[in-house]
Order: sequence, then C-alpha cells, then structure tokens
Amino acid sequence: MDKKKLTQKTSWFWKWFLNSQVVVALIIVLLLLLIALVFTKVSYLFEPVGQFFAIVGLPIVIAGILYYLMNPVVNFLERKGLKRTLAIIVLFIAVVALLIWGIVVIIPQIREQIGSMMKSLPGYFDTISDKISEIFKDPSFKPFQQHIDNSLQKILESLTETAQNLSRVTLQGLGSVVSTLATVVIALITAPIILFFLLKDGDQLAPYILKFLPTKTRKPTLRVMTEMNSQLASYIRGQLTVAFAVAVMFIIGFSLVGMNYAITLGILAGFLNLIPYLGSFLAMVPVVFIAIVTGPIMLVKVIIVFTIEQTIEGRIVSPLVLGNQLEIHPVTIMFVLLTAGKIFGITGVILGIPFYAVAKVIAIHVFEWYKKVSNLYEDSEKNPVDE
Repeated sequence: MDKKKLTQKTSWFWKWFLNSQVVVALIIVLLLLLIALVFTKVSYLFEPVGQFFAIVGLPIVIAGILYYLMNPVVNFLERKGLKRTLAIIVLFIAVVALLIWGIVVIIPQIREQIGSMMKSLPGYFDTISDKISEIFKDPSFKPFQQHIDNSLQKILESLTETAQNLSRVTLQGLGSVVSTLATVVIALITAPIILFFLLKDGDQLAPYILKFLPTKTRKPTLRVMTEMNSQLASYIRGQLTVAFAVAVMFIIGFSLVGMNYAITLGILAGFLNLIPYLGSFLAMVPVVFIAIVTGPIMLVKVIIVFTIEQTIEGRIVSPLVLGNQLEIHPVTIMFVLLTAGKIFGITGVILGIPFYAVAKVIAIHVFEWYKKVSNLYEDSEKNPVDE
C-alpha cells in the first residue's frame, strides 16, 4: 500500500514536472546556454565562415536592399509586356543614368558646400566661443568664475588629448582603411551582378530551398519565408521612401529660408532618417549650430522648417508609406537601436530593426509550433494538474 501511494506521488510529481511551463522554459534556456557555451569553446572552427561572410556580406546586403526597391518596377515592366531580362537591363540603364546625373550635377555642389563648411568651421567656433565668453562675463556668474575657468580648461585639455589620440589612431589604422576601401570596391563591383540574378531568378529561390526540406515542413517554412520577405520589403521600401521625402523637404525648406549648405544638410538629414526616431533630431544638431552662428532670426526659421517637416512626415508621409506593418513598440525599437549600435556600430543601427522584424517572425512561428507540440498552453479546464 505504501509502495502504491509512493508510486502515485512520484507519478504525480513527474506529471506536474513535465507539464510545468516554468520548468520546461528553464530547461530550454539551460540547453540554449549550454549550446552557446559549446560554440564559444569551438569558435575558432567558424572563423573561416566569418571571414567569408565579411567579404560577401556587404555586396549581398547592398544587392538585397536594391532588390526590394527595384523588384516592383521590374514586375511592373514585365506586366506591360517586356521580358524580365530586358526589363532589368532597361532599369539598370535608367539607374546608371541617374547616377551619372547625380555625379555631374549634385556631387560638385555637395563638394563645394562641404569645402566651404570646413573653411567656415574655425570662424563658427570662434563666434560660439565669443558668445559663451560674453555670457560668462555677466556679474551673476562671478561667484562661479573660478569653477567655470577650471571646467573650460579641462574641456580644452580633453579635446586636445582626443585630437592627439585620433591622429595617432588614424596613422595606425591606415592598413585598416586600405582594407575597408578594398572591401567597398569589391562590393560595388559584385553587388550589381548579384542584384541582376536576384531580380532575374529571385522568385525561384524559395522553391529551390524548399526542395531540400522534408515534405511536411515545406508549407510552414514557405509561410515563414513569405512573412519574413514581406516584413523586409515593407520596411526597406518604406524607410528609403521616407528618407528620400525627408531629404527633399529639408532641402526645399532650408533653401527657402536662406540656410547655408541646404543641399548637404538636407541629404544628411535624409540619410540619418534611416535611424528610426533619432535620425531627424541628430540631423538637426549641425543645422541648429550653424543657425545659432548665423543669427537668432535664422534659428527661428530653422525651428519652423523642422516643425513643418516633422508634422508632414509624422502625419502624412510615414503613415502612408510605413503604416503599422512592423507592429513593433517604440520602446522595443529604442532598445534594439541601442543594443545593435553598441555591438555592430552604425551598421547595427541601420539594419537592427529589419533583422529584429525577421527574428520576431521566426520566434512567433517557433512559439506557435512549441505550443502545439508541448500541450502546455491549453485551457485550465483541460490541464490534468488542475484536475
């Protein structure tokens, strides 16, 4: 009798143990950590793979971004009766023509404005320094004058030391710069080739991959791949369209108010707008700096331009282009940006959100599969432990 009760208690314990969501989750986390630990011990085995992706990664990313931009145009031309290969060639010719136009018309203006800005920077710093000195000469700052002077001296010493370290690092990193330039040149040469074949045969990629999977897993895998592709396409097309619209709005706005370096600052604002939430505000830092030096009236004009641009972007452009397709909370976006930026730098800031969106799709489908397989998330009436 005692043995029977003991067996029943043991059986109940194991039933509860195996059906406990917390216990199973902890076991899964433990297994994942053990797998990660094993990979860290044999990480040297994956160094050739890492070097390979370091070489081919940049052209693949460039080709992928351009694919999502150009594929709808190719599909449109194909529906109009052009063969797909001919449509791709026509689009390539149009893009090359636009690049030539940009190099001939836009690049010289940007180069001239950047050169003028570099020449004017010392004068800007002198003006800012004079204004700060005038403020600190006010009698109300006299009790704190010694502390202010010490702080300014420390800031000056820190800037000097930073400049020296930067020059030293720059000299030491010439080899790295050459290597980076070589990687960029290779990417610019190989990306159009990859892009051509993606546009030509991209629709056949998913069926080709599915042929290597078991028959039962093909439909769910195709569904996951379709959702991932939809998330990436909507985000990349949307962000680049919004960034272009922001650049145009800032260029027009700065030109209308007579702001110096309007084209350069507008293009910078468009590029920085690829960083969600923070991009436009980061782009306004040099604009506000130049406006302060120019005068208070220009500062007011710049603030008005920024307010109008933010209103148009937030109320019209972004809702129409992006919508709520990613369904990512703003706080989550901030955490992703901070984490990706810390680990991968500017590349992580730009690509962190789309990669998170893809990972989210995979995680949701894996979790749905786990719920069906484990039976741990049924209603309480069906849970044998509660019975």
